[in-house]
Amino acid sequence: MKKLLVLWLCWQVSMARPTPKLPDLAHRLQPAVFATTMVMIHDVVNPPAASRFYTYCLLGAHEIVAQQHPDQVATAQRFVQQMKPIMITTPEHYNYQIAALYCILETGRLILPSGYMLEEEQKKLLESLQKAGYTPIQIEQSVEVAQQVAKQVMQRAAGDKYSKLSTQLRYRPIKDDAHWYPTPPAYIEAIEPNWRTIRPMLIDSCSQFKPIAPATFSKDSTSQFYKLAREVHTVVNALTPEQRFIASYWDCNPFAVNTSGHMSIGFKKISPGGHWMNITNLVTSQLKLPFDQAVEVESIAAMTLMDAFISVWDEKYRSNRIRPETYINRYISPRWQPLLQTPPFPEYTSGHSVISTAVSEVLTYLLGDGIAFVDNTEVTFDLPERKFSSFRQAASEAAISRLYGGIHYRDAIENGQVQGKAIGDFVIDRLRKAGVRKILTAGR
Repeated sequence: MKKLLVLWLCWQVSMARPTPKLPDLAHRLQPAVFATTMVMIHDVVNPPAASRFYTYCLLGAHEIVAQQHPDQVATAQRFVQQMKPIMITTPEHYNYQIAALYCILETGRLILPSGYMLEEEQKKLLESLQKAGYTPIQIEQSVEVAQQVAKQVMQRAAGDKYSKLSTQLRYRPIKDDAHWYPTPPAYIEAIEPNWRTIRPMLIDSCSQFKPIAPATFSKDSTSQFYKLAREVHTVVNALTPEQRFIASYWDCNPFAVNTSGHMSIGFKKISPGGHWMNITNLVTSQLKLPFDQAVEVESIAAMTLMDAFISVWDEKYRSNRIRPETYINRYISPRWQPLLQTPPFPEYTSGHSVISTAVSEVLTYLLGDGIAFVDNTEVTFDLPERKFSSFRQAASEAAISRLYGGIHYRDAIENGQVQGKAIGDFVIDRLRKAGVRKILTAGR
């Protein structure tokens, strides 16, 4: 009888013990997003397309978090254009953070050309969660929710006209003096000439933030245009070691081609949007943001990048302006070469200037100004870490790097910054109206 009593008391004590609290999974967010980045690098995904993929990969995670804690995170339905509700059936034992993480990888698996490569990441994630103490039923039900949401995200993606790009007539460069034409060494054809047709997430239309007209083309050595080209030529020929490094640091060319005799070698690198997504990941980790807020910030950053690319690509193929390399070789110095490889699309406005300025404004609104951080994005590509005092400082450096690299005229950079600032301000206003407030490290 005493033995039975002791066993009963032991059982009561064990039942009274609280279930151990499992850790917040914010530290697992960066590896999940970076896994999609590595697949994009493998696939040589172009800059506009990369921003779209990041957006959809994070959209489902955003909605899972928002529906779990609507008092803390605003659902994307409040501020995304034509956003249909994402329906989530929540089983009894599911964990929303696991579901959100798995949804990033599952959406990437479904949407990326080589998405199958993420299956190994999914397996590693689940194994690590099991080791961390999550039960099989928690993991199983969380995966079910993630798959359910990812399918709905893919339905949204199917309606943004991306699938119709390949049905457009092939782009033919204009063979005249003033317009863009493929450049050496690879003479790659125009990248995404019809990107303006993609449905935006936050802005009203592709042409909503049309910049002022670029300087008028001219061969006259006294003209403004000639002076812009001469400046590029002069700057590149007299670069300091610091300027040379800055240009290389922000190169962000997904596929650069180097030639040696008859041999061509391709180098895969991160996209401009991928660089900013990694910065966002680094800073949310540095600030120790809880999982919910980190997902919200990264999702909004991705949407901003996607719409900024739609806006700048609309202008690129409207003005269709000649690149400095082509102009300088024709009218100033036949053998001159830029430091960076000229990207395969028109010059005006500078894409990095637009997207960097836009996302830096939005991140400054959400996380604050004057946040210093160490960027290690380019370490993977054999460049050292770089310190920045704020998002805006990083964006300004990314913009001027295009002059140092010899791939943009100054007016494309400065007017691109104005364009990006307008996009960022619009997104911030939209977020405010939707109830998305500034995020503080101590909470909302």
